[in-house]
Amino acid sequence: MPAPQINIIGELMNNAYARARTAWEKRDVAGYQHLARLQAAEGAVILNVNVDGTQRLSVTMEEMLAFLPHLVPALQAATDTALSFDNPNLDYQHTAMAHYDRAKSRGKPVYNSLAASRQRLPEMIAFIKEHDMRCIVMASERFGAGGASEMTFKPEEAHETVRIFADLLVSQGGRSLDDIIVDPGLAPVAADMYGLINLGLDTMRLCRADPQLQGLHFSVGLSNFAFGLPKSIRAPLERAYLTLAGAAGLDYALANVELNAEPLPPEDPLVAELAAVLAAGRAGPGESTEDAGYRQTDKIMELCAAHHATR
Repeated sequence: MPAPQINIIGELMNNAYARARTAWEKRDVAGYQHLARLQAAEGAVILNVNVDGTQRLSVTMEEMLAFLPHLVPALQAATDTALSFDNPNLDYQHTAMAHYDRAKSRGKPVYNSLAASRQRLPEMIAFIKEHDMRCIVMASERFGAGGASEMTFKPEEAHETVRIFADLLVSQGGRSLDDIIVDPGLAPVAADMYGLINLGLDTMRLCRADPQLQGLHFSVGLSNFAFGLPKSIRAPLERAYLTLAGAAGLDYALANVELNAEPLPPEDPLVAELAAVLAAGRAGPGESTEDAGYRQTDKIMELCAAHHATR
């Protein structure tokens, strides 16, 4: 069986990365252009634009809104790869799209992201329709009673969330299912106490089997997966996850084109080893999700130790 084909959404324009952080601190559009060209050259089909703060860097909305009019045209001067504007705030999206030239892009811009908890969801959907955008939808939250939102802990709940969003975006937003990219969520494998990784895989399988959802897409934030694990094994584990998730329906990934963007061949031993780790993370009869989560953590640590011993 060949490795799955995954479309990469380049994530390097994010202040979590040193080069982007340096470019942000200097307001260096040439630095951003370099990152855009680099990712496009490596095959990214969409470039994510995230200038928000991190634990190491404080960024205000006012600072972001002041920089976008300079950044967006500069990125489009560097590459015609479609851009994903990674901030749910409508002011951010309005500012980005006010300076986005559709004629200079090979694909539709992307609104990142919609979720059940968004306070101005009808306005967001109307905005997406107005600007003919694709969008990323979070399946990790579900619509609760009285307009509230709740975390999803069952694949059936996430599947229902996807169906609701698909209906809203098609009927009210004028979108096709091809315009919808669902993020089923991806937790760090060593700290997944609620079975969220398996939840995401099961959600994709349910949606792929649903005749009413044929044609939509799935993406995850891949760098979340191996967070906290030894550096030497992070990228191989992320690539092994891509192989498993691709078989479940994943066809996009927000990823680092320089490290983790290529799935491992299905016959690579690490793929089977990771599958065994995730199988250990499924709760059996009489077990809690936390019991299974601790077992999954133990198994991934054993895997990391075994690989370290062979280096």
